[in-house]
Amino acid sequence: MKRIGVLCSGGDAPGMNANVRAVVRAALERGITPYGIDRGYAGFLAGALRPLTSRDVSGIVNLGGTFLRTARCREFHEPAGRTQAAAVLRQHQIDGLVVCGGDGSFTGAQLLHREHGVAVVGTPGTIDNDLAGTDHTIGFDTAVQTAVEACDRIRDTAHSHDRVFVVEVMGRHAGFIALEVAVAAGAEVALLPEHPAHDTAWCCQQIALMQQRGKTSMLVVVAEGVGRGEQVAAAIDAQVPGTSARATVLGHVLRGGSPSSDDRVLASLTGADAVAALCEGATCHHCGVIAGRLVRTPLEEVVGVKKPLNPATVALLGTLAT
Repeated sequence: MKRIGVLCSGGDAPGMNANVRAVVRAALERGITPYGIDRGYAGFLAGALRPLTSRDVSGIVNLGGTFLRTARCREFHEPAGRTQAAAVLRQHQIDGLVVCGGDGSFTGAQLLHREHGVAVVGTPGTIDNDLAGTDHTIGFDTAVQTAVEACDRIRDTAHSHDRVFVVEVMGRHAGFIALEVAVAAGAEVALLPEHPAHDTAWCCQQIALMQQRGKTSMLVVVAEGVGRGEQVAAAIDAQVPGTSARATVLGHVLRGGSPSSDDRVLASLTGADAVAALCEGATCHHCGVIAGRLVRTPLEEVVGVKKPLNPATVALLGTLAT
């Protein structure tokens, strides 16, 4: 293993810079030349590769986003695009590839390995926390902290005006962010993609029940995959007499900002282990952390696998909301 490439793909997540930094410095320690690939798979196809030094990654561990930048690439979904990518790797004599991203990014990496024999290792870079093979993903902790801080502020206004506030957070297919934010912020209701029976009508019923118990201000957290916050707020106003509901969409604010210490450590551990995995012959694996220990999982056991919510946390939300 003389040269390795590293890229960030899909949505950005706080901690990606720390991950790339760890890959670069772990590679250099082993005498391997690391190459950064700009703009994810799109830059890959364009040949936007450059060798990175230790100084190139200085002062970035505390920065959100990714200095390599990221993008989504439809061309890489096609066999011709992956063939072109493999040719770029051969042209630059790169022996292995580290991909920091989520399920879609790993799907592309797995196909690149299957079709062209490229040694690939994934690191869990997504705020959604929906990847198997790791307890948490890079950026999840920061996203939750950002959302909780916003909810704490919104709760002050809700209490002052005796209102119901609906906070929409990211989570198109997974409710990990919404669930943890709801518990941490003391929300009365959370709408999660994993629980389709808990829909807007059910939410309105819960709000009405809590009104009967004497609550005058409430917080509802909605994962974007369930519905839009404004629509939920409008339904509450229409279906629950005496309410005054407002909606706040946190959206992409959850992707940005300085990563938390937990995200920095997770990113650093998995980035360094990705280099070790390539050197040790793990040609198609994912590096995660489970119960505090580094774990390598074959990508075929990660891609497309639905990680369940913690049922104890789901049950706790119902208990605490009363």
